Amino acid sequence: MRKKLGLFANVRPVATFDCLLHKSPLKDELLRGADFVVIRELTGGMYFGEKYQDNDKAYDTDIYTRPEIERILKVAFETAMKRRKHLTVVDKANVLASSRLWRQIAKEMEPQYPEVTTDYMFIDNASMRVLTEPTFFDVIVTENTFGDILTDETSCITGSMGLQPSSSLGEHTPLFEPVHGSWPQAAGQNLANPLAQILSAAMLLEHFNLNDEGALVREAVNASLDANVRTPEIQVEGGAKYGTKEVGQWIVDYIKKA
Repeated sequence: MRKKLGLFANVRPVATFDCLLHKSPLKDELLRGADFVVIRELTGGMYFGEKYQDNDKAYDTDIYTRPEIERILKVAFETAMKRRKHLTVVDKANVLASSRLWRQIAKEMEPQYPEVTTDYMFIDNASMRVLTEPTFFDVIVTENTFGDILTDETSCITGSMGLQPSSSLGEHTPLFEPVHGSWPQAAGQNLANPLAQILSAAMLLEHFNLNDEGALVREAVNASLDANVRTPEIQVEGGAKYGTKEVGQWIVDYIKKA
């Protein structure tokens, strides 16, 4: 799907909800106010490079070209310009040649965005600081493999993967979806948290400059959480039981009344 639609940039916002801080394994004082975006390159790197395996040897080729790197960095710099103007380029330039090219090109592009403060961080350090100092970050950009791992790690900040929306942008048709998988084991059981999907719809609206409509969807989600209208994995102890359908309908009703 990524290749067919030309989706090379995965945009994953990471934000906390004050009423759900207790659901995270991290301390409240570390989490409060965390609000950043991870931009992951989607169509290059080891996942798509040449592969080989036999009984005694295997390899995956981590290949990136200048145009691939430039286009994802352009998305990252422009996203930073719309936010707090701070970009962190995450790589492993002390070991990997592909990362050194990423860093070289990022430094070449920096003068085009003089208002953006750009810093560079190795993936091992970034993995630690995302959990110990999440408020440091504004926009993170990184390659495919690192981005895959880092964005799953950020579910510890929100408290549930069921709260994380995303967009995938590229050459033409954008795609908006939750970061979690399809969870087929829960099919038909009315258990799945719909909020990541609903927040993905808010991102879709905002992508097409329907900002008031997107803001209303976000307001409805926040209101549902404050009212403890939540699916089981994020419900407070002793709270009423709501399933996917009930949470979704509550949010629909809230929007209709607005």
